[in-house]
Amino acid sequence: MRGMTGPLTFTQGDLQAAATVVGATARHQEALGRTLWPPASVTPERLAPHYPAPTWHVAWRGGAAVGAFSLLEVDPPCWPDDPPGEALYLHKLAVHPTCQGQGLAHTLLEQAVQVTRDSGRPWLKLDTAASRPALRRLYETFGFEPVDERDVFDFRVVRYRLPVNRA
Repeated sequence: MRGMTGPLTFTQGDLQAAATVVGATARHQEALGRTLWPPASVTPERLAPHYPAPTWHVAWRGGAAVGAFSLLEVDPPCWPDDPPGEALYLHKLAVHPTCQGQGLAHTLLEQAVQVTRDSGRPWLKLDTAASRPALRRLYETFGFEPVDERDVFDFRVVRYRLPVNRA
């Protein structure tokens, strides 16, 4: 897959392909000593209850899945006070390790913005570990505004939001 070029296409609902990308990313990060998600936690069977197949968006290039993310309609653990319909919530943004460093994370974020805009919701929201400066930089460079820091389960997270209906 390394060095693949060409246009990206997006599909929705392919949990298996999404889990392949997310799993490869998890294993790669773990090998670098920067565990993002424990690899055993991102199998299709473990992902499906929290991130059902219809929520997955997969980027393809040359017949290979190169990126993925999930967009949820609600996120009570991280955004418990949000009214219904206010946002879509981005989770598990992943670029396949063989395709990292090509700007695909920004392309995935652009797609998430478009899907959120098309849904009629004014905000795209996410959370990330407070201890992840590279991820925080990615989101802030893209234009996400930090909202606050809070504890969610056993993790300290930074919550971010991005208005999607800008002219």
